[in-house]
Amino acid sequence: MLYLIAEWFHFEGLSNLFRYQTFRSGAALMTALVIGLIIGPKFINMLRIRQGKGQPIREDGPKTHLAKRGTPTMGGLMILTSLIITMLLFMDMTNPFVWACVAVTVGFGIIGFLDDYDKVTKRHHAGLSSKVRLLLEFIVAGIASYIIVSQLNTNLYVPFLSGRYIPLGPFYYVFAAVVIVGAGNAVNLTDGLDGLATMPVIIAAGTFAIICYLAGRVDYATYLGIPHVPRAGELAIFCAGIMGAGLAFLWFNAPPAAVFMGDTGSLALGGALGCIAVAAHHEIVLAIVGGLFVLEAVSVIIQVFWFKRTGRRVFRMAPIHHHFEQKGWHESTVVIRFWIISIVLAVLGLATLKLR
Repeated sequence: MLYLIAEWFHFEGLSNLFRYQTFRSGAALMTALVIGLIIGPKFINMLRIRQGKGQPIREDGPKTHLAKRGTPTMGGLMILTSLIITMLLFMDMTNPFVWACVAVTVGFGIIGFLDDYDKVTKRHHAGLSSKVRLLLEFIVAGIASYIIVSQLNTNLYVPFLSGRYIPLGPFYYVFAAVVIVGAGNAVNLTDGLDGLATMPVIIAAGTFAIICYLAGRVDYATYLGIPHVPRAGELAIFCAGIMGAGLAFLWFNAPPAAVFMGDTGSLALGGALGCIAVAAHHEIVLAIVGGLFVLEAVSVIIQVFWFKRTGRRVFRMAPIHHHFEQKGWHESTVVIRFWIISIVLAVLGLATLKLR
């Protein structure tokens, strides 16, 4: 809104700053942070009153988690509220990439909310049917993929190799939807400990804020040998908003958590990261930057696959963060070490911009 006002009226002086993506990115981060910190306590109290016993805790999980009974979930509503307000204030809402990300973030947030609501009302951790949830996710991701692909080509660019790409043609629509859905569910699986998913999402969003800004600038994209995506720079503001909203939520989610993100937040944020990666033509780089999310998802796939065929487990418990808890690692130890891994992977992801 502020950007469009500055564009329409051609303001000079300080108001002209709203026309710059770098300024709006910083403003978005701070605005989302402040809004999240302000609305946080009221949201938590509301959720605690409405949910009563809070999120159901798995009986077969680590015994230390039983002390978390009564903690409200659906804290992702706090993140989405501050993020959407920030988007409306600082982003160019005429940009198709913005609307694709809005569709995924809000759409996945609604799906996650329905899943959380089902868990809370039925007092069971299963939630919605996996088939129903995946169907809804692919519908939303398909719409976003159509919007994005209408603005760019259908090539899959390979990191570390300048100008090299795989022409996927019509299959790119399916590939893009899989990336978005996969990212959403990978972050969802990671969200199992206080602060575990939040900080890696913030780190990944910060990394893609840089990538989107560079990809959106023809001069930087040409110099670095990365695909130039006109208007993708606007997504740097979206990434900054995720960072601010995530930091505000982490204030309340830090151990011992006053609120859980729930599927409402994890699905929405993961899907948003997937959508941003597709729009910036850095899908493979997302697998590097979000390598922790990939590891968590793969650990579940391996566990289920192997158990169905042999009746034995590869890990003591999946996702893999529970495996380390079962081995005796303290929850905070697992969280901090996984944060460190996320930082290292983010640096490797940024290195792909130059190593081509």
